[in-house]
Amino acid sequence: MEYGTALRPLWRLDPAVRFLNHGSYGATPRELLQAQQIWRDRMEDQPVRFMADLMPKLREAAAAAARFVGTSPERFVFVENATAAINSVLRSLSFGPGDEILTTDHVYGAVRQTLRHVGATTGARIVEAPLPLRVRGPGEVARAIETHLNARTRLVVVDHIASPSALIFPVEEIVDVCRRRNILVLVDGAHAPGQVDLDVDAIDADWYVGNFHKWMCAPKGAGFLAVAQRELPPVHPPVISHFYGQGLTAEFDWIGTRDPSAWLTVPDALAFHEKIGGASMRARNHALVVQAAQSIADELGSALSGPPEMFGSMATLRLPTGAPATFESALRIHDGLLQDFAIEAPAVAFQNALWLRLSAFAYNEPGDYAEVAASLRAVQSTLRA
Repeated sequence: MEYGTALRPLWRLDPAVRFLNHGSYGATPRELLQAQQIWRDRMEDQPVRFMADLMPKLREAAAAAARFVGTSPERFVFVENATAAINSVLRSLSFGPGDEILTTDHVYGAVRQTLRHVGATTGARIVEAPLPLRVRGPGEVARAIETHLNARTRLVVVDHIASPSALIFPVEEIVDVCRRRNILVLVDGAHAPGQVDLDVDAIDADWYVGNFHKWMCAPKGAGFLAVAQRELPPVHPPVISHFYGQGLTAEFDWIGTRDPSAWLTVPDALAFHEKIGGASMRARNHALVVQAAQSIADELGSALSGPPEMFGSMATLRLPTGAPATFESALRIHDGLLQDFAIEAPAVAFQNALWLRLSAFAYNEPGDYAEVAASLRAVQSTLRA
């Protein structure tokens, strides 16, 4: 398979922009947009019949999706995104004063806000285990979490691949530590499908959530929730509707009128992923982004957020800048790269430093990263001016 420029026409991406940010929202190829439109046309041709027949069709799509991530269809449901699934779990559980919910300081912003809400409404204490500025290996993450476990810890919410740092966390090891202490675990795998080989049942978390619209290229709004096969508190969707109390799949598959076309297109996305290389493409993306990020970091006299083996198809490098590590500074770096150099890459303020996260996908090639370091220097000079 010839990657890079040769594959770029499969997507509708602006050819004038070097798109190094597949991680934020993914990018849906033309053929999957067409597949989604077929479902939308069917829905509008006969809306009543389509909705009447919807739930069996969703179960068919869910069966294919569940097989891909390594779990069973009866414990798998679609949601709009990983954040919706996180909300479903957290807001279905009961907490009270004296309880603790543990996460890390790499937690995704929307999940942090959900945890804040749960803490504010229940009295539970939210604890963020700090990780080093530059993680040296997976064991360091597991030890940081284990150190903060105690008799009050009711739940651990941990990333599979952290959004700001792009680091792959050792989730199986973390889950094992928590299971031995009878502590529930919710894994946020928003970035995992399409970046790493995924076996949800082998990870054995109580709840695992993820997205298909990022690295699997499905249409936007294709997330999922998988529930372990053991006795757990029932989880309800964010919107309670007709099938309340009738089981996981019934409650989530139908909450009223909405556009289910992204979910129904997931089997096509799975086929597309395999067509463009599957596991071999994931390995190629990893090699490309690690080499590119390390080269840029070396040119800037900086470093990556962790070792190469802890990255998938994203990598984050620290920006050596005198600008304050604020949201506003990060936004100015992003906007400067895009407006002045046609480079789309997210800058983040994280752990009192500014970072740049790079992605690599099938349509990227080494030349896409060649001018990033020089462009960053130019943008950063305006921050110090």
